[in-house]
Amino acid sequence: MNNSIQNSEVLIGDHIKTLRKKHKIKKSEYLSSGSIPVVDQGQDFIAGYIDDAERSYDGKLPVIVFGDHTCTLKYVDFPFAVGADGTQLIRPTEDLDIRYLYYALRDLSLEHFGYQRHFKYLKTSKILCPPMPIQRRIASVLSAYDDFIENNTRRIKILEDMAQTLYQEWFVHFRFSGHENVPMVESPLGPIPQEWEVKKLGEMCDVLMGQSPKSEFYNETGEGLPFHQGVTDFGQRFPTDRVYCTIQKRIAEVGDILFSVRAPVGRINVANKKIVIGRGLSAIRSKNGDQAFILQQLKDRFQEEDTMGSGTIYNAITKADLLGIQLLKPAKSIVAKFEEAAQPISLELANLTMKNANLRQTRDILLPKLISGEIDVSALDIDTVPKSN
Repeated sequence: MNNSIQNSEVLIGDHIKTLRKKHKIKKSEYLSSGSIPVVDQGQDFIAGYIDDAERSYDGKLPVIVFGDHTCTLKYVDFPFAVGADGTQLIRPTEDLDIRYLYYALRDLSLEHFGYQRHFKYLKTSKILCPPMPIQRRIASVLSAYDDFIENNTRRIKILEDMAQTLYQEWFVHFRFSGHENVPMVESPLGPIPQEWEVKKLGEMCDVLMGQSPKSEFYNETGEGLPFHQGVTDFGQRFPTDRVYCTIQKRIAEVGDILFSVRAPVGRINVANKKIVIGRGLSAIRSKNGDQAFILQQLKDRFQEEDTMGSGTIYNAITKADLLGIQLLKPAKSIVAKFEEAAQPISLELANLTMKNANLRQTRDILLPKLISGEIDVSALDIDTVPKSN
């Protein structure tokens, strides 16, 4: 450690304040969209939405959200509602910068004890407390990475909405080019344009079901292919690699749609490299090469709601269930136009997703070095006046 930083070690419980939660939103009340985001202790930063502004958090911002059961940490600097139980809201005392505290807490190696409450362990842990200007420089360096990630994430959301809007305009509302001259006919999915068909997924796609190999084929050293089972490390668009497998079976290829067949059934992602898939996961590949259309149709049908599109909740589905899902098969010319429009969107989504992965990796490498003082920031020309604290 650089002695010029003069770190002192402090007990976290002596330097934080827990904030009052006037309202807590139950999961059953979460909406898929709304005016007020709900932040809870789950892995997703925003768990849902509500429209009742009277039930939003009414205290000072920003706050740090700590998941008592999950140990997740979130820095929230926008109006929000507090979701479910086990959500602790934290702000520091005056001798800690709130953004520095957030990163220092992230650097903790807090042992996880399953579905216990962990806040008591957090409060009895210790962190380094350098002088305030050093804290703010450290926080500025790390938050710059998070700002880039957030900006890319917003762009990703815009692109995903563009693809979704285009799909719904053409294949849900049937307002494709020339639709005025195409009569509608009845089908198992309701009225559809004439000459369009309803087919089973098994007729339109090849499906590979995962099957977990023996444990001796697993490793975390990078040997073999990335291994994924169920929705573990599912990621935002591409899976996050942590476990590898040396057995070369049940392989999803680049571009395959990854579809969870165990709860949450219907969660969807894309393979950006060859991976081995285990139980709980399937790989879907269009027989006609219209992968973007199949991906968007499945996402529109399931919307990650654990259902088979009929409102029935499933803990798991079989291969027969999956092959029997009814899909729309439009005219080839319309699908070809959609694929042409979707391709640049898909490429940019992949580019931004990989940029975010690289930014997160660099930030996570820097974080312990900055918090420990191994990297000296005292000479950095960074504005140390806080945005808010």
